Amino acid sequence: MLRILVAEDEKDIRELIAFTLRFAGFEVLLAVNGIEAVELAETEQPDLIILDVRMPRMTGYEACRQLKENPQTSAIPVVFLSAKGQEVEIQQGLDSGAEEYILKPFAPDELTDQVRDILRRSGYEV
Repeated sequence: MLRILVAEDEKDIRELIAFTLRFAGFEVLLAVNGIEAVELAETEQPDLIILDVRMPRMTGYEACRQLKENPQTSAIPVVFLSAKGQEVEIQQGLDSGAEEYILKPFAPDELTDQVRDILRRSGYEV
């Protein structure tokens, strides 16, 4: 079973994403901020990481950069899931090393489809 790490500081959104991905057959690990996400990624080695952009203690951009600079986590695909949809923010997310930038609000089936597509492009059987 493929494992996805979700870092989202808003509890309701975090639980919705977790429910959506578990329903689609993924194992889900949860983090409430960027620091926790970086630590969990290193110890748990998930197959995909979904980061919110605006989080306390460390932004998603900073977490992504740290993940991509660390040889243990640099190959894990990272996706941003954010309500911040201006072109400059999307570009900043992609520049920090993310594969994709998904906008909130999202439809659960669209999120699942996009996650599967990213995993397939990364060489996983989904």
